[in-house]
Amino acid sequence: MKIALILLGFVAVGLAHPPKITPLSQQMIDYINNLDTTWKAGPNFKGRTLDEVKSLMGTWITPGRKTGLPEMHRYDIKDVPDTFDARTQWPNCPTIKEIRDQGSCGSCWAFGAVEAMSDRYCIFSNGTMNYHISAEDLMTCCESCGNGCGGGFPEAAWKYWVTNGLVTGGQYNSSEGCQPYEIPSCDHHVPGAASQSIVMTASAHLQQDYFETAFSLDIELGPIYFYFTGEKVYTISNDPLQTQKEIQENGPVEADFEVYEDFLNYKSGVYQHETGSLLGGHAVRILGWGTENGTPYWLVANSWNPDWGDNGFFKILRGKDEVGIEQDINAGIPKN
Repeated sequence: MKIALILLGFVAVGLAHPPKITPLSQQMIDYINNLDTTWKAGPNFKGRTLDEVKSLMGTWITPGRKTGLPEMHRYDIKDVPDTFDARTQWPNCPTIKEIRDQGSCGSCWAFGAVEAMSDRYCIFSNGTMNYHISAEDLMTCCESCGNGCGGGFPEAAWKYWVTNGLVTGGQYNSSEGCQPYEIPSCDHHVPGAASQSIVMTASAHLQQDYFETAFSLDIELGPIYFYFTGEKVYTISNDPLQTQKEIQENGPVEADFEVYEDFLNYKSGVYQHETGSLLGGHAVRILGWGTENGTPYWLVANSWNPDWGDNGFFKILRGKDEVGIEQDINAGIPKN
C-alpha cells in the first residue's frame, strides 16, 4: 500500500511540474505542440545559444512595476470593438505594418518606444508624416535610459522624447534619416556572431554622411529638419479596457513583459506561458486585439525581425495580465 501511495505521489508531482526541457530544442517544440493549449511552437534562433538569445531581453522591469510616468486620465469606456487592428485602421501609416530588427542587442526598450512614436506621428498628422524615429539616437544619448544594448527602462525613453526629442533614423544599412541603426540585422534561423560587446557612445550621435542636414540643425530647428518631440507622456491603467481605448483613440503603445523559455519558439496562435524558466524583461508594441477560437488576445509587434514568430508578430492572452503584459503600458502624444 505504501509503495502504491509513493508511486501516485511521483505521478502527481510529474503532472504538477512540467519536465525540464532544453530551451530552443525540438523537444521543447514537441512538448508545447502536444499540449492542449492555444498556440503552436516552431524552430526559431537555430544555431544560437540560450545566452545569445537571452541578451535580447533588455528591458529592466522596475520593482512593483512603478513606471514613474503620470497615469493617463481614465477613459469613459464605450464603443470598444471586439476586434481592432491599427494596421487597417490607419492604412496610410506604413510604420504600423513594419517589423524592425534590434539585432543581437538588448535594445527592445528603445525599439518599442520609437516604433509607437513613429506610428503616432503618422496618425496625428493624418498620414502626412511618415518617418522612422531613431532607436540609435535614443540608445546613444539618453543617459538616464539605461545602458544601450545592455538594457534600459522603457518609461525613461518616453521621458527623453519629451525633454530632449529624437531625430529620424531607419534600420541598419537603410541610409534613411539622420541616424539609422548601427547594429546589423540578426537572422534568427542562421548562426551568427552576437553583438553583446557593442558599446553605444556619444560619438555615434553624428549624423550620417549622406544626410543633408547637420545634427545640430535637427536639434535646433525641430520638425523642419526631422527632429521630433513629444507633447506629453504617460502610463495607462492596467485595466485592459483602458489600454484598448488608448490604442483605439491614439495608436499603438509600448508594453513590457516577462519572457520565459517557451516564448522563444512561438509560431502562431495565442501565447500563454506553459513551461520553461524566466529569461528577462522584454518590450514590444501592442497594436490591436481580438479573439481567436474563443481566446481573447493582444496583437503585438516584436522586434526580432520578420523571420521570428508569425512574420514578426505574435498574439498573447488578453485580460489575464499574462506574464505581466498588462502592467506597464507607456505612450504619449506627439508635439505638433
